Amino acid sequence: MGASFFGARVVRLEDAALLTGRGRFTDDIRIPGTLHAAFVRSPFAHARIGGIDAAAARAMPGVIGVWTLADLPEELRGKSLLLLLPNPAISQPLMPTVLAGDEARYVGEAVAVVVAETRPLAEDAAAAVIVDWDPLPAASDARDALKPGAPVAHSGTENNIAARFVNAYGDIDAAFVRAAHVVREDILHHRGGGHAMEGRAVLAHHDAEESRTMVWSATQAPHQVKRNLIGLLGWDENEIDVIAPDVGGGFGPKAMFYIEEAIIPLLARTLRRPVKWTEDRREHFLCASQERDQYWNVEAAFDAEGRLLGVRGTMIHDNGAYIPWGIVSPLISSTTVPGPYVLPAYRLETTVALTNKVQVTPVRGAGRPQAVFAMERLMDAGARALGLDAAEIRRRNLIPADLMPYDVGLIFRDGKPVTYDSGDYPRCQAEAEALAGYAGFEARREAARAEGRVIGIGIANYVEGTGLGPFEGATVRIGPSGKIMVASGAAPQGQGHRTTMAQLCAEKFGVGVADIEVVLADTTAIAHGVGTFASRIACNAMPSVHLASIDVRDKAVRVAAHMLEAAEEDIELEGGKAFVRGVPEMALTLGQIAHAVAGTPGYALPPGLDPGLESTHYFSPAAAAYCNGTHIAEVEVDVETGHVTILRYVTGHDAGRLINPLIVDGQVQGGVAHGVGNALFEALHFDAEANPLTTTFADYIIPGACDVPWAETVHIESPSPLNPLGVKGAGEGGTIPAAAAIVSAIEDALKEYGARFPYVPVTPSDIVGAIAAAEA
Repeated sequence: MGASFFGARVVRLEDAALLTGRGRFTDDIRIPGTLHAAFVRSPFAHARIGGIDAAAARAMPGVIGVWTLADLPEELRGKSLLLLLPNPAISQPLMPTVLAGDEARYVGEAVAVVVAETRPLAEDAAAAVIVDWDPLPAASDARDALKPGAPVAHSGTENNIAARFVNAYGDIDAAFVRAAHVVREDILHHRGGGHAMEGRAVLAHHDAEESRTMVWSATQAPHQVKRNLIGLLGWDENEIDVIAPDVGGGFGPKAMFYIEEAIIPLLARTLRRPVKWTEDRREHFLCASQERDQYWNVEAAFDAEGRLLGVRGTMIHDNGAYIPWGIVSPLISSTTVPGPYVLPAYRLETTVALTNKVQVTPVRGAGRPQAVFAMERLMDAGARALGLDAAEIRRRNLIPADLMPYDVGLIFRDGKPVTYDSGDYPRCQAEAEALAGYAGFEARREAARAEGRVIGIGIANYVEGTGLGPFEGATVRIGPSGKIMVASGAAPQGQGHRTTMAQLCAEKFGVGVADIEVVLADTTAIAHGVGTFASRIACNAMPSVHLASIDVRDKAVRVAAHMLEAAEEDIELEGGKAFVRGVPEMALTLGQIAHAVAGTPGYALPPGLDPGLESTHYFSPAAAAYCNGTHIAEVEVDVETGHVTILRYVTGHDAGRLINPLIVDGQVQGGVAHGVGNALFEALHFDAEANPLTTTFADYIIPGACDVPWAETVHIESPSPLNPLGVKGAGEGGTIPAAAAIVSAIEDALKEYGARFPYVPVTPSDIVGAIAAAEA
């Protein structure tokens, strides 16, 4: 066998094409005769649609047609998009139709679509469509929306409650009765978006001769898109295929199925011409899924030594106008609160509210940043109440490694118990503290003070359930050419799947990673897939690649042994050949072996072997694998301007065994960038009528290169027993505790002012205001 690539810092195979402008994104695909679509969208958060006059638009040069809901096939008009994740706690499973019919329920909801020869012509025609709008009262703030008599987000409904549920264990009342200290926090976590570099995009082409429609979509889940099209449009699975080409970032919003992904293929088939739609940035602000909008009222009980006794409270989650992913985000939030701590009792009552805003579905972190922020705010408050260092109070409450696997006492979103499979949380925090020089911070603070500078340090811990099933598959195939091919339903948007899959496969055959052809996100290449989101590919797809590669390797060895008349244990694979150990001239290429089992007229296959040199595996994990980490932020605060500079950022990160530490480092770094945005910059604002006020990057600020620190990372590898590779997910850990650590550091820097920030983002004006209030 050749060198092992598992654990090697292999440079990504994807990067050369992307960095030299040779990426192929949906909008880059050019098909002769392609038409372009633009949507007519609601300018009101809530309005009745009295009628739509498209006559002028239809008469404009270059316009092919205008469609409203009434113009679509009759069987589609009454159909709603599929609720992907139903839950018995949902009392109002409200979903949109492909175009709004009698009522629009958020600014940007599509009510008509225009198709023209060019995008500018389509946009001009869309502007000429006249809609008879009758504005209705809107539900904006989720807290107000739950009050009796509040405007309802959907006309004809009784209230704005989409769901209610309670997560609890232990005797919570007794915990607070015997508490020596009780701390309370009222917390607001902003609403924000994913804002990938590439917006959403869909291109569809119908081949009338083959009665087959091909769809290219900037999606995180092409197989899910295909299943939704089959269910919504009633098409046969053999009539449609979906490919996600290069995708310029996803972060969660591209994991859901949108109405544009239904409309564009339908029109392509109707018109018998290719049709394309590419989201512009304003549409992304208005129409792409958002997240984070939650309000928490929580309290924690500690004993006299600073050990947790219980946490209880309520949480309101704003889910927007619809619930396409059910109540996944608030469910994850409510089960994430205990984190890495021994928490004897817990109770959280969650209410999911409907409002006249775009729907909420997971964005990187998926409910966890809110929960971690709440818990870590309570830990900081407990440290102040007891006069303990922030790291010390956490240290006293961390779950010891010898208690793994650890049953938390809750049920996760997949219906299975929250059981931490492995991890050494005390070691992770200790190594992060050592790397950050935590013990020496007070000396640095004094030195900074002598220079007139104000600095602070913050710490936050988290645990994340990763690798959710139900499965992800992989096919490994060697053809008569000798080329080794891997196909999977995984749909990357920058994660480096091609590289890590090639690493796992290449080492089985003694070839280099560049010798492996990897085909991803294509429903023509593998029958079943789920997609890339929820930090799940390492735990689902990678074991499938591993197991399928072993099957093909073992079969190649058996065939080679038969052909070379040697014992199987004497066969080695190296450099694309199988040879007899010690007799390298007795060798066959992988192509020759594949040809032998491909089927030659008149020749029998070797005994006991099926045709072909290939294998498909669908790995299904028994439960979620739980990664964890500690983040430490050291910041400087300019008390005159409120500007925050992150001086240093350290992460202790445990994602099990690492297939490629270089790629994991990149995932952590990118996650931290997202977390910095959550902590200091990003917030979507709405007025009292739910009209969005932040619809450009002039209003909605994202961090720039100068705002994002280099994340110094120490990896602690606690193998998961739940998959054959011992891996866990790593895509979201950089984001989840970042806001908690950064805000903790800001408060530490301003502790002489008593400044408290139970919300994010914390802006310069917030800081200046807090200092002014303290000095008043």
